[in-house]
Order: sequence, then structure tokens, then C-alpha cells
Amino acid sequence: MGTLWTNGKIYTMQSEGHMVEAVYTENGTIRELGSVEEIRNKYTIEETIDLHNRVMFPGFVDSHMHLIGHGETLLRLDLSQMKSKKEVLDAVAEKAEILPEGQWIFGEGWNENLWDDAEVISKHELDSVVPNHPVLLKRICRHAMVVNSLALKEANISERTPHPVGGLIEKDDEGRLNGLLKDKAQDLMTEALPAISSSYLEAALSKGIESCWENGLVGGHTEDLSYYGNFNKTYNAFKQTINNDNKKFRAHLLVHHEVINDWHEEGHQFLGGNDFIEFGAMKIFADGALGGRTALLSYPYADDPGTKGVSIHSQENLLELVEKARSLQLPIAVHTIGDQAFENVVDAINVHPSKQLRRDRLIHAQILREELIEKIKGLPLILDIQPRFVPSDFPWVIDRLGEENMKYNYAWKTLLERGIHCAGGSDAPIEPVNPLWGIHAAVTRTNPMDREKTVYMPEERLSMFEAISLFTRGSAYACHHEDDRGMIKEGYTADFTVLEKDPFTSDPDELLEKIVSLTVVDDTIVYSKK
Repeated sequence: MGTLWTNGKIYTMQSEGHMVEAVYTENGTIRELGSVEEIRNKYTIEETIDLHNRVMFPGFVDSHMHLIGHGETLLRLDLSQMKSKKEVLDAVAEKAEILPEGQWIFGEGWNENLWDDAEVISKHELDSVVPNHPVLLKRICRHAMVVNSLALKEANISERTPHPVGGLIEKDDEGRLNGLLKDKAQDLMTEALPAISSSYLEAALSKGIESCWENGLVGGHTEDLSYYGNFNKTYNAFKQTINNDNKKFRAHLLVHHEVINDWHEEGHQFLGGNDFIEFGAMKIFADGALGGRTALLSYPYADDPGTKGVSIHSQENLLELVEKARSLQLPIAVHTIGDQAFENVVDAINVHPSKQLRRDRLIHAQILREELIEKIKGLPLILDIQPRFVPSDFPWVIDRLGEENMKYNYAWKTLLERGIHCAGGSDAPIEPVNPLWGIHAAVTRTNPMDREKTVYMPEERLSMFEAISLFTRGSAYACHHEDDRGMIKEGYTADFTVLEKDPFTSDPDELLEKIVSLTVVDDTIVYSKK
């Protein structure tokens, strides 16, 4: 006995425009597609779900996110939509008024590109409004943070502290700390933070999963395992929240290279785990981000010719890390924003190719050159792209990189036309977790906040089918589940996203509305819009 889903538009995503009248599911698996009459004659129906003319898709999956970090933004100060430095400082001061003196204040997501005055916050400004609390505020890209003097004191960071490899401790023109820590320099601060409890991690995961459900996500490929104390503590939080608390969510866990030995010593393997928590590739960071000019370029930044960015690892060290992954029979998943970082990783892959056709993942891959696209054709890899970076990064990214260098940047259409497999993610909490916003960005190449509706690189707009495929078929392919996830098809998981409006027939701007009606994981309705 099972469940019949019918009376709606059911897009299977097997091919563009392919629809069926009804779907029959049993025990978390799709058993049959066809007409209502055929299915009723063949099976004993225990329950019928009337879709009420709504629109059903295979469940949307975010191919690159930080699930605990996303949950943390729902527990901490959210600075991501604040329009001025003053607004951020006022929020921090207001938080200090309700906390005991000496307690840490954390904020997430400040973005100076949203401010009229794009000058970043300094420790001196934080000290002036919050003198009695250590403060840590993460930039939207998570490749930079600003802290106050009390926080620097807690971490024993001074003007004499050397820059760590792959990181920058910024100073002002007089050689004094300004409170900005970039890339690996952030580790000096995080190591000094109070220990994070298991209950906090579980609360953040719970909040994060509920938010994903509300936005139509049935799963996510997430990288969290090295930031919250130790590998087992974080992994146990996933098991407690998803398995024991029965919060059904398909969590595909990337394993940071800094905890890969712990992972291996515990006897884990690639794709090991269960139907809801499994392990993926070994995660490596090759460079930083565009916001702080730490993404590694092959040419100087147009708005700061004195730098080409930051390489997190030497090429020798990068080769050693890739070789380490191969010794553990693992593919790699590498953060590569700048074109030089991308090239360095591809060169390392060619020296140490992936084994057993396990696909490597190059994450972000937004700054490219034509020869790099040609270089990866035929390699067993997939690009994890974040379409929402277009509305976030344009138009300022043009000034940062130079108009002459833009042709193959954020070039999603070109990548697909060249036969490069792509998957769609948000990089939440860097960008909003809502996949419909990512689909909107891929299709329109506009910023929803822009009244002029400027289209950036219109030739790179995707069709609606291509954009939705990023978050269905693409995400499944990225984690080697193309044979059981990502489409509505016999034998595939009974994971569905049900919308109130049809993206194929509606104005794309309607994707920006709250149109998720049902989220279904493993044949279970985990979210229903009230």
C-alpha cells in the first residue's frame, strides 16, 4: 500500500516539458508513473494527495551550502540586509544592552557593497559603541571578519603577530590593527572562541533544516565538519538532529581536509552513511573571495593593481592534498573563485587524476578564461555554481576585475553549451538559501532590488528548464545519485517540491514570492504552507 499524488502539474524533469498525470510512491520510493486509472487498477492506494492544481517537481537540492552556518544566521545578529555601517553598529550596540558584560556578540553577513559609504567597519568603531563585549562580525562572503579590541585580546593577536599562511591580518596606514582578519587569519580568532556546545549545534541544524524545508529544499551538500570543535562532535549533531530527531533531510557532507584523518580513523568511506546522511568529497580551499580581493587571479585587480589575491596553499601543498584524497579513494571539492586558483586545481587534478570515475567538484568557478573551459572538457568533474552571485556581485565586480576580463565570468550558459556539468547551490549563508531565487537569477541575470532591471551579460541567461535542472538533476549528478535522485522516475526517491505557481508559464519575478506549498522528503510531507 502506498500514496497516490495527482490532480496537479507534475514535471518529471526527465526531459523538457515531460509531465505525468499521477505518481505512486511506497516506502520512500517512486514505484509508478502514469494515469490515475492505471495506478488505481494496479495498486492498493492507502492515501491520495490532491495537489489542487499545484505544480510538483523532483525535490530541490542545494549543491553547495553550510547548513550549520545557515542555521546560525537564524540564531545570531543578521546583518545581511543592513544598508549602512551605522545600522550595523546600532544593532551591535542594541545587542550589547541585553547581554551580560563580557559576553561575546556575534553577527553574520555584513556587506559594505550595500552601503552608500562602502568603507568597511573598523575595530575602533566597534570599540566606540561596544567597549565591554568581545565582538565578531563575519562578512557576507565568510572570507573576512571584523573584531574589536577585546576580541583581539582574547585571541592574543597584536601588531607583532605574523600573517598566517593563506591569511591577512590587516593594519591601518600607521601600522596598527584595524580589526579585519581575512581568510586563514580568521582561524586565529575562531580558535579563541568559547567552546560550542552540542545543543547549540543541534539547535542551529534544526533551524537550518526547517528553513530549507520552507524554501522547498529536500537536501543539501554541506560543508561544516571542521569549524565547531571536532569532527565527531559535529557529525554527531547531524546524526542526532536528522536521524534521532527525525528531521528528514538529505545531507551530503563534504569533509574538510583538516579533519580528514579523523574521518578516516573512524572508518568512514566515500558515500558511506545512510539514506539521509552520507559523506562526499574532501573539501579544500584554494583561494579567498572577491569582496576582500583575496580570490586568486592571473592578473592584477583592476581597482587595486598591487594585488592578484591570495593563494591558500602553495602548489606543492595543493598537490599533496589532492594526493591525500586519492589515497583515501576520494574525489575533491575545491573552493575556486579566481581563474588562477581554478587553473592551479585543474593542474593538480591532471597530476593526480580521480580514481574509479569519482567526480571532482570545483566550487564557484565564476572567474574563468576560455582556455580553462577547454582544459576541463572531458574530465570527470562538475562545477558547483551559485547563480545568486550575479545579483550580488554586479555591477561592482566589473570595476574590480576590469571590463576586458569579463567575457567568461559567471558564464553559466557557455559552460552548459560546452558540455560542462553544473549543479546549483546558494553557498548559504553567503547567499539566501531559497533555490527559487537562484533560479530567478540564472534565468533573468538581474538584481531584484534594481528598479531598472539591468540584465548583466544577457547572453548567459539560462532557460527555465536549465535553471531548475541545476537544483534537481545537477545536484544529483554532483553527488553520484543521478540514478536515484533528481527526477520523478520509477525507482527514484520520493522527494518532491510543490509550488503554487508554474515557473514555465509564470513571469520569472513570481519566483521571488513565497510560492513553496509542500516539501516532501522520503514520502513524508515535512513542510506545508499554512
